[in-house]
Amino acid sequence: MKPIVYKTIFIACCLLAVLQPESFSQRGRARAEIKKLMQEYNAVGLSVAVVKNDKIVYTHAFGLKNIAQRQALKRNDIFRIASISKSFSATAILQLVEAGKLSLDDDISHLVGFTVRNPAYPDVVITLRMVLSHTSSINDSQGYFKLDVINPATNPGYAACYSNYPPGGGYRYCNLNFNMAGAVIEKISGERFDQYVVNHILKPLRLYGGYCIDSLDTSLFATLYEYDSATQKFTAAADAYNPRREEIRNYMPGYSTPVFSPTGGMKISARDLAVYMQMHMNRGTYRGIQIISEKSAQEMQTAVSEAQKYGLALLTTDTFIPGRQLTGHTGSAYGLYSAMFFSPEDKFGLVLITNGCDAAYTNGDITFLKAAAQVLYKNFIE
Repeated sequence: MKPIVYKTIFIACCLLAVLQPESFSQRGRARAEIKKLMQEYNAVGLSVAVVKNDKIVYTHAFGLKNIAQRQALKRNDIFRIASISKSFSATAILQLVEAGKLSLDDDISHLVGFTVRNPAYPDVVITLRMVLSHTSSINDSQGYFKLDVINPATNPGYAACYSNYPPGGGYRYCNLNFNMAGAVIEKISGERFDQYVVNHILKPLRLYGGYCIDSLDTSLFATLYEYDSATQKFTAAADAYNPRREEIRNYMPGYSTPVFSPTGGMKISARDLAVYMQMHMNRGTYRGIQIISEKSAQEMQTAVSEAQKYGLALLTTDTFIPGRQLTGHTGSAYGLYSAMFFSPEDKFGLVLITNGCDAAYTNGDITFLKAAAQVLYKNFIE
């Protein structure tokens, strides 16, 4: 390379440093602090996105996508994001409510096509709103991968799926709730669940992702790892991206829906999840594209369970970033941990996804993600 070229590059770098000194120091400091946290919590990889003033101001991928192959994680790699997926299901339900096809106060029994009643409180209707807010009194004690567990016609022990308090009378987090909600989406819309979410949420926002493995580029999947604290070793989670082709071949619309896991099966990158987050931050609209109405967005973000501050697949917390009230959700499955939290008032938000780490908890949150979020908040938001 000629000396004049070196000189030109040097001058350009100096100009950038002068014009954006704060940005350079922020990014460098944030990367160094997060890399230190990754070592402390044995994190495999971490993908993050930061939104400030309603714009994505920072995205980065740290660490590895695959341990065995020593493959670096990239910003466009996608993860199964676990329970943040629930908000996509609730968003779809609110779209159908707005279309006049159902109501949040409808009896879930009428919507799914079999009796859903707590046998201890047979006269209390379990509504769709209760299902989306985990106040239905339904629990996961019998599993949630098939609707057979709660269907009286297929499981003589279905009563165990219910807790000992009346529907609407308490809060209990329950994955089965959202797998039933996914079945409702199919029955009411006439579209397969995974295709409905792609057609009515992802495509309008120009996002890449989905629930069906075979509809996605599997080379983009970040391998998920479960950590054994006793041996301090990671094991790849073989079932994390199970395509379930046989189940899909024998699919019964409106009943086989848990195959796609409406409760936790969305696969998406941190950057695209941040765009989706901005839609909720802006009460249902992103860059002029309305996914749900402001009223529906507000409904999702308003606590139904005051004790847990849980709305419809979105919750409110002031502990993830201490002292800041944020709305969003977390996820955990197959060794993955995810977080999506935002402030509708101050127009900032954070997305963090790790494909494996030492899963210590602080106040109900994964300590590693919480610490990394505070680094991002301090360097890019505060």
